[in-house]
Amino acid sequence: MYTVGEEEIEALARVIRSKALFRYGVGHECDRFEERYAAHLGVKHFALSASGSNALVAALVALGIGPGDEVLIPAHTYMATGTAVLAAGAIPVIVDVDDTITIDPQAIEAAIGPQTRAVIPVHMWGAACNMDAIMDIAESKGLLVLEDVCQGIGGSYNGRKLGSIGHAGAFSFNFFKNMSGGEGGGIATSDPKVAERARCYIDPCHFYWQGRNDETKPFAGVGARASELLGAMLNVQLDRLDGMIGAMRAEKKKILSGTKHLDNLGLRASPMNSADHDCATQVMFTLPNEAAAQAFVKTMPAVIAGKTGRHTFTQWDQVLMHEGAHHQALNPYKLTENKGLRTEYKEGMCKSSLEILDRTVMVATNPQHSDDEIEAIIHNIDQAARVALEDVAMADVVLKNQQAVDLQKFDA
Repeated sequence: MYTVGEEEIEALARVIRSKALFRYGVGHECDRFEERYAAHLGVKHFALSASGSNALVAALVALGIGPGDEVLIPAHTYMATGTAVLAAGAIPVIVDVDDTITIDPQAIEAAIGPQTRAVIPVHMWGAACNMDAIMDIAESKGLLVLEDVCQGIGGSYNGRKLGSIGHAGAFSFNFFKNMSGGEGGGIATSDPKVAERARCYIDPCHFYWQGRNDETKPFAGVGARASELLGAMLNVQLDRLDGMIGAMRAEKKKILSGTKHLDNLGLRASPMNSADHDCATQVMFTLPNEAAAQAFVKTMPAVIAGKTGRHTFTQWDQVLMHEGAHHQALNPYKLTENKGLRTEYKEGMCKSSLEILDRTVMVATNPQHSDDEIEAIIHNIDQAARVALEDVAMADVVLKNQQAVDLQKFDA
């Protein structure tokens, strides 16, 4: 959460004073947000839920994903992307990311098998995936595309809002996201049938409040309704969103401009799929190797993309241990329908992703940073890069000298 203030306090207080905390037939904040946010994204439907994780599952279920299906997911994303696939009864197939830290379209194409039904491009750290390439592949191969926008709220791809490009988009509004209600999530789509199925998963009794839909047969979902408190909070946060994203984009441009001279030293801005339209929550740099990245973060308050724990597949215990459900009779890895699907995650897989992630560093932006603070960040990046790259250069010299000595001994 970047900005919160009196407007949010007043909105919450207004709902509490009205005692209209339930969204259906009592309050109107959730309905108002869903209408406003759908218009903001450029889609026809938006359905609020209690969390981003729930939104991912609801979207997969709404798209008809289930046992017998493989879903391609990137090697770098919050683990909920993978566990959501399992919650739907399907099998996640992990594929490489490229230098943008988002799913590699070439890896998608190479990984498509006879049972592959969908792909989840994750707009990781607010950076857009290569949606043109992904949608072309999906169209030619008959795949469904669910955009994971949990970290990409406010971002766009070549002018189109993230979450409006695929067949559906899943969003998170938890404390760490660009627009926050503390917790919360939602699903965006322009397909009315997908929207109705998503609402049924979020609240299997929703038809009681909103009326039955003869085209959609109700099914047992889970209770993950949003309250009017979430709707009220998000309506205020939505008013702040564009200004916050604009401020972070401006900060990112200043940082990239102020550090461009470091290209020659080996600190390069990571490539972006839609550089002018991303969320700009992070400024990502690529260093020559992991040792340089490690040296950089010792001096500069920054993080290495591959060292953020739960965001890389090597930390997804439930997936790697094949614990896909609370009961083994429901475990997707043991379902008869999933026999023959690719359920193994081999040691040493996705080496390319791990190598990229371990040499990519991320410097966080903030819409409240002053010009002086931004200049200080630029200065610190400069100093950290020089220290890191000099350390690596010295280590290379030592290694080459040692190799020369060993060679002389061998020749003698």
